[in-house]
Amino acid sequence: FWLNGNITREGITADLEAMKRAGIGGVLIMEVDQGVPEGDVPFAGPQWRKLFQHVCSEAKRLGLKVNMNNDAGWCGSGGPWVPPELAMQRLVWTETSVEGPRRFDGRLPQPKAVAGYYRDVTVLALPTPVRSAKIIGFRRKSFHLAMHQSLAGRATWPADPAGSAIPRDRVLDLTQKMDTNGRLVWDVPEGRWTILRIGHTPTGKDNHPAPESGRGLECDKLSHRAVQTHFASFIGKLTQDVGPLAGQTFVATHIDSWEVGVQNWTPKFRDEFRRRRGYDPLPWLPVVTGRVIGSREQSERFLWDLRQTVGELLLENYAGCMRELAQKHGLRLSIEAYTTCPVNELEYAGRADEPMGEFWSWSKYRMAFSCTEMASAAHVYGRPIVGAEAFTATNEEAWQGHPGNIKKLGDWAFCEGINRFVFHRYALQPWRDRRPGMSMGPWGLHYERTQTWWEHSQAWHEYLARCQ
Repeated sequence: FWLNGNITREGITADLEAMKRAGIGGVLIMEVDQGVPEGDVPFAGPQWRKLFQHVCSEAKRLGLKVNMNNDAGWCGSGGPWVPPELAMQRLVWTETSVEGPRRFDGRLPQPKAVAGYYRDVTVLALPTPVRSAKIIGFRRKSFHLAMHQSLAGRATWPADPAGSAIPRDRVLDLTQKMDTNGRLVWDVPEGRWTILRIGHTPTGKDNHPAPESGRGLECDKLSHRAVQTHFASFIGKLTQDVGPLAGQTFVATHIDSWEVGVQNWTPKFRDEFRRRRGYDPLPWLPVVTGRVIGSREQSERFLWDLRQTVGELLLENYAGCMRELAQKHGLRLSIEAYTTCPVNELEYAGRADEPMGEFWSWSKYRMAFSCTEMASAAHVYGRPIVGAEAFTATNEEAWQGHPGNIKKLGDWAFCEGINRFVFHRYALQPWRDRRPGMSMGPWGLHYERTQTWWEHSQAWHEYLARCQ
């Protein structure tokens, strides 16, 4: 890990030479901001890129391999080069209540725009259903303060009346009746109606925990164009910088754990949905706002189709596109493909050349299942290498970790199918003369050349190499 621009040529060389002496075969580089004072090297700037070239030339000299995370931070794919229109998108809406018969001539409020970007998707009108307004379980005529404790449990309450579901043919498309300024002119039929102005805006998620110079919006994971732009803006430039070392010493790029939330829209989503699912999603979008269209069963089926389409686009336009671009530049792709991913994780892992899990040593976090899951994916998709973010920890580790007390955990990981350990973590040491040196806040095993046992660890690494 590189910490917030605190990077020196001398530190890089000393670290790589120490790894070589200890028997470590290569590095996966990520730069993060974990409360460390800002250094002198802005992320991905000219000086930073020269230092990355130095990494690759030194790694070649020492016979080490380099994997570079696809952005700053440890999750997702984003950066300051991602404009709002190419960021992860989500549906947003406003509601306007009207009653007919009458002519409505007014401006519909625009939904909230994130990062100053918003685009309309559709304008729909639907009958306002009769719903129960009763406060569930309340019959008293006055209020008083009461303090009590109760155990969590299931509660029952009267369901909405059967007539609260909105018939599909009663959802009216008014999109063509609204101008570019949001003004709608519509002859309202008799009854109470709700007008939905639905659009999309960025989710607002950024890559984290990135240094300020490398922080920006997460790219649209459902858009081939957005992913191409992101790749070209960072990894593509690094492969150009190192020239023939790309594919020889600089051998891979990486997508770390999914911690960027979810998205449910992209500019081409309607066309993709129609092509894949065989019907238009727009009349069903009120379901996303919490309404029932047609019936509960039909609405649930629409939500299933929506999620299925999101998952397919993510596999093709994010993971698939990243792997295609990586291979075009002579690189492999590793992915930590588990936990909160809005997609079938087995298929997501199958888009990687090297699926990766993780396991923790000193920690309350229990991620051991990811090793089993990624090993399973490797069997299904024929991937010979299964990596793991290995031995990571919280601040409870407190420099107590050493080969003797982590070996049994490593042996367990081998039995689960892991055959490549990526130690979490080695913090780049910018200096040659400071102990214990740079760390990464509360995270990770302290696995640096500044450890007292470092120069005695070669036999441990030889053992791991034989098992891998």
